[in-house]
Amino acid sequence: MAVRRARIGTVGLVAAAALTAASFTSPAAAGSGVGHARTQAAMDAAVKDGVPGVAGQIKDGYSVWTGTSGVGNRTTGAPRSAFDRYRIGSMTKTFVATVLLQLQGEGKLDLDDKVDKWLPGVVQGNGNDGRRTTVRQLLNHTSGIPSYTADPEFLENGFTEKFLEHRYDTYTPQQLVGIAMRYKPLFDPGAGWSYSNTNYTLAGMIVAKVTGHPYEDEIKQRIIQPLGLYATSVPRTASSMPAPSSRAYSKLSLMPQPTGAVHDVTELNPSAAGSAGALISDSGDLNRFYSALLGGKLLPAQQLKEMKTTVPVSGAGLITDYGLGLMKFSPSCGVTVWGHGGNIQGSASQAVTTADGKHSLAFNFNGDWAGNSQAVIEAEYCPK
Repeated sequence: MAVRRARIGTVGLVAAAALTAASFTSPAAAGSGVGHARTQAAMDAAVKDGVPGVAGQIKDGYSVWTGTSGVGNRTTGAPRSAFDRYRIGSMTKTFVATVLLQLQGEGKLDLDDKVDKWLPGVVQGNGNDGRRTTVRQLLNHTSGIPSYTADPEFLENGFTEKFLEHRYDTYTPQQLVGIAMRYKPLFDPGAGWSYSNTNYTLAGMIVAKVTGHPYEDEIKQRIIQPLGLYATSVPRTASSMPAPSSRAYSKLSLMPQPTGAVHDVTELNPSAAGSAGALISDSGDLNRFYSALLGGKLLPAQQLKEMKTTVPVSGAGLITDYGLGLMKFSPSCGVTVWGHGGNIQGSASQAVTTADGKHSLAFNFNGDWAGNSQAVIEAEYCPK
């Protein structure tokens, strides 16, 4: 069946709005700027555009470069650190999809299983039907299931100044899915593409049903521990950030203005994002993860092939296609990189790597209203 393209709007790649171990570093390359001057300039431009600060790392073969710009604390003026931990938002989706693909490789489920097989009666109402929707369609956003983050009340409580009253609210996955079930499907399963955080809430629930363990535990045992991702954690409902980290800032407006008030939103209960966007990491860990994933160290060849089997996306800049929890980026010079973006209140991040996993970039803006992350990717992979 042909897949209808759909734009990623405000309630899309912004994971919630639509919701340290130092790495091995070459002393000569770390922070030197050699070969990455345009990338540093793009980070500096984001700060000039209004982002408080930027922190990133590049791993290219055996060389590691770190770059920062701006401040990590607007009150004290403390700079960003290249080893800051930050909320990675929708990059969580790649971790969850990896676990499900591992389970498929182990014969414990099939991506073409109907959602209702694992979560009977959960996806139903207003035309939503888990008996017609597959696990694969959850992972590549072709299910048609509405995103709970598009609900007006959820948006108001999370992305206006009402957030200050609701930042510590706890949501269960069942509650989040229940919000989505108030609305009709966007299209029949498989007939279109639309980014929906509900898809990955359901994916996390399926991980728990198949394994008998919460998705957080499976990510820890299957990915974090084997790769030694010591800066990566799943905070469940914990609202604070681990050290080292910078403050995170938002204008708490669905239509932020350059002169609007800036709020410190560092502390929040991430259960509103859950398996769609709750993880915390740093740039070094993200580079290790995406490098290992694309390098074939986390999935058998068949599962990695399925993960990279994409459907087209339009209206999303460098993002041209979406696989199973994995985005295909196509910068202007013709190179292809794979990864994911992730936004949550006060934090906007990107992580990408080449198809062989050898040239990786990850970075974070500690503000959610300004800055051109695509320009940073362009600067790194299209340096001339």
